[in-house]
Amino acid sequence: MVETTLSGAAQHQILKNDYASEWMGLEVLKIDDGHAIVRMKLRQEMLNGFGMAHGGMIFAFADSAFALACNPAVQSPSNADKITVAAGVDINFLKPAYKGQVVTAVANRRAHSGRSGLYDIQIFAADPSELATASPKDPGSYGELIAEFRGRSRTISKK
Repeated sequence: MVETTLSGAAQHQILKNDYASEWMGLEVLKIDDGHAIVRMKLRQEMLNGFGMAHGGMIFAFADSAFALACNPAVQSPSNADKITVAAGVDINFLKPAYKGQVVTAVANRRAHSGRSGLYDIQIFAADPSELATASPKDPGSYGELIAEFRGRSRTISKK
């Protein structure tokens, strides 16, 4: 299996048993309250019959970024019995991505009230050599915008 890695931040608690994100090779670049930046490299088994990234792979990748932005990296006694999950999502595919490219998802909370939240996740694609100057302060430095994912969250009791 491909390792899930984390650069420059504490391991997020939801990644401990997230085998889908591990299989994708998810690398977490940054986590803050309501914000996450993750990336992965597109492999052969992530492509569709046209030789481009399968839409389901891009969706699953964005969904992992969404989950990281919705849930605290470290559980506290006040939120130990709660998790935040998707109540609904939609995605718009704008351009294809290809084998060997690195996709980066930038997830941001837009609104939060009570148990509900709204998050936007932008997904970018670039050749690995183009990422030398990538900066969290400039999402456009992660390459071309290939998809936009909007997620609606709901906090529920953990069972």
